[in-house]
Amino acid sequence: MVKPTKSGNEPRTTIALNRRAHFDYEIGQRFEAGVVLEGWEVKSIRAGQAQISDSYVLVRNGEAWLLGARFSPLVSASTHVLADPTRTRKLLLHASEISRIFAAVQTRGQACVATALYWKGGRVKCEVALGKGKKSHDKRASIRERDWKRDQARLAKQSAV
Repeated sequence: MVKPTKSGNEPRTTIALNRRAHFDYEIGQRFEAGVVLEGWEVKSIRAGQAQISDSYVLVRNGEAWLLGARFSPLVSASTHVLADPTRTRKLLLHASEISRIFAAVQTRGQACVATALYWKGGRVKCEVALGKGKKSHDKRASIRERDWKRDQARLAKQSAV
């Protein structure tokens, strides 16, 4: 068994990123949540079969739930279990964090989306973030900025050669 470090700065091994969330939302406050998983889901995550591109967080009855995440079952790992790849999974957050998320979603019209899934100390963690939806002109500005950065990198590479 691996000993935890005293500094708490364990390396984050990323499982899946939700790049679409950064394009569709202006990401604000972030939270780290544990995810309640079944055994076959952990095996499929280790095999790289996790996808959170369309996932979001719903707060219901004082609990946070991850919806839309897809963990494709492995043929060899889940022979005796009926695996539902898109089932609703519970997120483990402190009550104060859940109340902050609930208040932001209800009063300020923000959305709570999953932005990353990663390993931390042998456990799967999910980074959830509050985000405000971008308008279409904001998305165009993001695309323009991304293209300009790509052109800058290309020009810098050509001038270095």
